[in-house]
Amino acid sequence: MTITIYGITTCDTVKKARVWLESHDVPYRFHDFRAERLDAKRLDGWVGKVGWEKLLNKGSTTFRELADADKQGLDEKKAKALMLAKPTMVKRPVLEVGDRVLVGFKPEAYEKAVGK
Repeated sequence: MTITIYGITTCDTVKKARVWLESHDVPYRFHDFRAERLDAKRLDGWVGKVGWEKLLNKGSTTFRELADADKQGLDEKKAKALMLAKPTMVKRPVLEVGDRVLVGFKPEAYEKAVGK
């Protein structure tokens, strides 16, 4: 089973999730949004599984700094365009476990997803 965690290295929640995975001997690959970007096909897959509303982090500094016009009339198309342009707007971390997608870090959800 392939496990990939997506986020940015400076995010505290991503750090906690990575520590949890390592302390439970769960092998994973880390994908840094800043270094490796985010492709549209992957984002479409996530949106199809969990919805754009769950993925778009409206509390992020990047989102809060957007012009009001960019925040108005948010729908799936506009939200995806924003997240592709500025991946730091994606709620972190995103964990792919096989074909499952988890957004955010909750130890109990990780335990269930990876069987630890």
